[in-house]
Amino acid sequence: MIRWTFATGCYTITAGSGAFLGVVGESRTLEMIRAGRTASVTEDPANRRIHGGGKFRFIFHLYPKYRPAVDVSPAGPAVYHADFSLVTATSPARAGEVLMVRARNLGPTRPELLPPGSRPFKADPAEMVNSPVEVTVNGKEAQVINQVGWPGTYDLYRVDFRVPSGLPPGMATIQLTAAWIPGPEVKIPVQ
Repeated sequence: MIRWTFATGCYTITAGSGAFLGVVGESRTLEMIRAGRTASVTEDPANRRIHGGGKFRFIFHLYPKYRPAVDVSPAGPAVYHADFSLVTATSPARAGEVLMVRARNLGPTRPELLPPGSRPFKADPAEMVNSPVEVTVNGKEAQVINQVGWPGTYDLYRVDFRVPSGLPPGMATIQLTAAWIPGPEVKIPVQ
């Protein structure tokens, strides 16, 4: 048995045992297939079953519940300078610099709010991430400048942020948060 639990715009699917199946979602479409039928209070209730009422179709978009994360390649975390060169020990980040993060699992983008992975992200216009995205560097909140679906990909996102000032030189910890869900931390060198 599948049971829907409705709560403030989010829906969860549970099985008969009450087990959570690991998705959240939203109702985006309501379509009336046939208009409702007006019935009289004097009508025999048995006729209501014969004639029925209107028919509706609901469409729910379900999203897997994954934590947001900085994409990691064999060379390290996918954090880039403005010229798309990787932030490395030989080319560390600097205070006030705008960096780009290649991220995963940030959810649907506007304006269409389609489930991630249903089609590649468009380049023009850029598709903004619908959920609030935050970046912290060594626990300090960084100014997020941009959070968009990376054009041509299915579940990669570009998040641009400004490195906060006052960071000690060495390794800094970066953490992404999307829809108030924190992701795992990664480390990059700062100068």
